[in-house]
Amino acid sequence: MIAIFSLALAVWLGSLDQSIANTLLPAIAADLQVSPAESVIVVHAYQMAVVTTLLPLAALGDRWGARRVFLSGVALFSLAGLGSALASDVHMLALFRAIQGIGSSGVMSVNLALVRQIFPPDKLGRGTGLNAFVVGLGYSLGPTVASVLLPYLSWHWLFGMQCPIGVFSWLLARKLLPRVAPTAQGVPYRWDLAALAAACFGGLIFALAAIAQRQEVTVVVTSLAVMLLCGALVLRGQRRQAVPMLPVDLMRRPMFSLSVFTAFCSFTTQGLAFVALPFFLQQQLGREALDTGLLMTTWSVVVALSAPLAGPLSDRQPPALLGGIGLSLLSIGMALLSLRQGDDPLSVMGLCIALCGLGFGLFQSPNLRAIMSSAPAHRTSGASGMVALARLTGQATGAALVALCFNLAGAQGPGYALALGAFTAGAGALLSLARLRVR
Repeated sequence: MIAIFSLALAVWLGSLDQSIANTLLPAIAADLQVSPAESVIVVHAYQMAVVTTLLPLAALGDRWGARRVFLSGVALFSLAGLGSALASDVHMLALFRAIQGIGSSGVMSVNLALVRQIFPPDKLGRGTGLNAFVVGLGYSLGPTVASVLLPYLSWHWLFGMQCPIGVFSWLLARKLLPRVAPTAQGVPYRWDLAALAAACFGGLIFALAAIAQRQEVTVVVTSLAVMLLCGALVLRGQRRQAVPMLPVDLMRRPMFSLSVFTAFCSFTTQGLAFVALPFFLQQQLGREALDTGLLMTTWSVVVALSAPLAGPLSDRQPPALLGGIGLSLLSIGMALLSLRQGDDPLSVMGLCIALCGLGFGLFQSPNLRAIMSSAPAHRTSGASGMVALARLTGQATGAALVALCFNLAGAQGPGYALALGAFTAGAGALLSLARLRVR
C-alpha cells in the first residue's frame, strides 16, 4: 500500500493542477493584462502537449520501463511548475504549462501500467478503483483550493506550490515503486515515428477546435490531412515492430477496443457536461456563481466516493454489466439536467448531477479493469497510454461540441450540449453491454 501511495500522490497532483489551472484563468487574465480569450492559451498549450506525447511516452515505457518514464514525468512536471510560477507574461506561462503537460503525460501514460505491477490480477479492480478515486479527488478539490487561497496568495504561488509537493512525490516514488524490467528492452525506439504520432494527434485536436469555432473549410481540411498523413506514415513505419508506436494491434482485441471506445464516449459526455454546466446554470438558468460551484463539485465528489466501491465490485461482477448500468445512469442524469428550469429547487439539480457522478463513478473503475486485463502483460504501458488518450480526446471532443452548440444555438447552446451528452452516454452504455458477448 505504501507503493501505491507514492504513485497516487503524483496522479493526484496532476489532477489537482488541471482543475486549479482552469479556475485561475480569470486571475491570470487580469494580472497579465490579457483578454479572457487570450488567457485560454494557457489551458490549450497544456492539453496539446499532453495529447501529442501520450502514446510516444507510453511506447517509451515499454522499452525504457514504466517506472523510469513515470519518475522523469514527475521531475519535469515539478520543475516546470516552478517556471510557471515565475512567468511574467502569458506566452512564457503557456510555454511552461506546455512543458508541464509533457511531464503530466509521462505520469498518465504509464500510471495504470504501474498499478498492474503493484496489484495481483485478482485485485486489479481494487487498484483501478483507487486510481479513479485519486483522480476524482484531485479534480474535486481544485476549484475549492483555488477559491480559498486566491484571496491570500497570487496565482504564481498556486503554481509554485506544486514544485515541493512534486519533489516529495518523486523521492517517495523513486524509493517505493517496484523495479520491473521493461518487457521490450532492447527494441529500438523510433524517434521519427514518435514525432509523426505527435503531429497526428496534434492535427486531430486542432481540427476539433477549428470545427467548433466554424473556421474556414481549408483550415479544417488541412488539419485533418495532416492527421491522416502522419497517421498513415506511422502505421507504415511500425509495420514490423514488435511494440508499435500506435498500438493498433491491441485494438484488434474486441474486449480492448470496445472498452476504449466506451471510455471515449464517457469522457466525451464528461467534457460536454463540465464545459456546458457553468454556462447552463448561470446564463441559462440564472443561478449564482456559488450555486454553480457547489453543484459542479457534487459531480466530482460522488465520482470520488463511488469509484473505489465499483473497483472491488468489478473483481466479482462483469465490468461490461457494471459499465452499462453506470453509463445508463449517466445518460438519464444528463437528460434530466437538460430539462431543468430556472425555478427548480437547488436540491433537484444537485440530485441530477449526483446521478451523473454516480453513473460515471460506477463505470470508470470496471472499465479501467477491463482495458488493462484484456491487454497482454508485456504491453501494459501501451494499454495505459490508450486509456489516457481516450480520456483526453473524449474531453477535447466534448469541449469542441459545446462550442459548436453555442455557435449553432446561441444562448440555448448549453442545454442542447447537455442533451447531446445524454446521447453520447447512451451510446457508450450500448457499447459496454456489447462486451457481454465477447469472451
